[in-house]
Amino acid sequence: MNEVLLRIKDLNKSFPVKQPFLEQLKSRAKPVVRALTGVTLEVRRGETLGIVGESGCGKSTLARCIVRLHEADSGTIEYGGTDVRALRGGQLRAYNRRVQMIFQDPYSSLNPRMTVEQTLAEALNVHRVCPPKEVRARIHELLELVGLPQSASQRLPHEFSGGQRQRIGIARALSVEPECLVADELVSALDVSVQAQVVNLLLELQEKLQLTVLFVAHDLRLVHHISHRVAVMYLGNVVEVADTETIFAQPQHPYTQALLAAAPDLNPAKKSIIAAVKGELPSPLKMPSGCPFHTRCPHAFDRCVVEKPALVPHRPAHLTACHLYDEAEHRGARQEEALPA
Repeated sequence: MNEVLLRIKDLNKSFPVKQPFLEQLKSRAKPVVRALTGVTLEVRRGETLGIVGESGCGKSTLARCIVRLHEADSGTIEYGGTDVRALRGGQLRAYNRRVQMIFQDPYSSLNPRMTVEQTLAEALNVHRVCPPKEVRARIHELLELVGLPQSASQRLPHEFSGGQRQRIGIARALSVEPECLVADELVSALDVSVQAQVVNLLLELQEKLQLTVLFVAHDLRLVHHISHRVAVMYLGNVVEVADTETIFAQPQHPYTQALLAAAPDLNPAKKSIIAAVKGELPSPLKMPSGCPFHTRCPHAFDRCVVEKPALVPHRPAHLTACHLYDEAEHRGARQEEALPA
């Protein structure tokens, strides 16, 4: 699991804001929403990397940039050493087969006029996964793989529950035999009663098919259950990355600490005494200078206002973008230098 399959470096993405015609005439600079601001991340082959953060932090935009549903403004995305942003035509189609996305909303991600068989057959035929005469047998295999009966192939999406539709979405993604799945809020649109079933199905499929998974979610309990490592995003930036147990037991970044403190606990007798994150999320139309979290951070000091911290290791395999640890390391170094020889 140490081989880096997907490497993202300094990825940026902005979206123009629509303005009334008169406002366009008055304004010289067109306002933009900065969804991603220098995201750097690595995903290892065979792992599940959880990506968490508040709504609006850029999680879904990152997922869509990875599968080329959005085109990044700048930065690099490398998959198996190949520059993904430079792919065109057949090469891009081959990449799309290797990296598949499962969408958040199972109600809108399926064509309501196509049966399950037509939906799955379309993917199999476009990518020429198997000969035409084997398509129907392959569809039955896929349905069995995700826990649906063969009779489901002749039904339309509206005849299924939300959990069943998400299983169809998973089957469609698996139909082209991908290496990597990007699951964007896989269960957030589902009832709590079926969320665990779908997540456990994903875990079983990952182990059986040796998949690499990017699991985008805001539910920390699900991320803890499914992920090997976790990347925490805030306002278009990755602020902390570490293995799951380390993130949940020893979070370093003040935002990660606040995010975990705000998460509900399954034990009602256990109450957190740590203050959750305060204040409103700044507007992506007007990003704060320096560290993007300094406007809400209880530990912010002068350097945080003017200088954006880099995502660097302050512990082995634990990356954090926070000046607090730089200052602590510098103080420790100065104290060592001051000691008598």
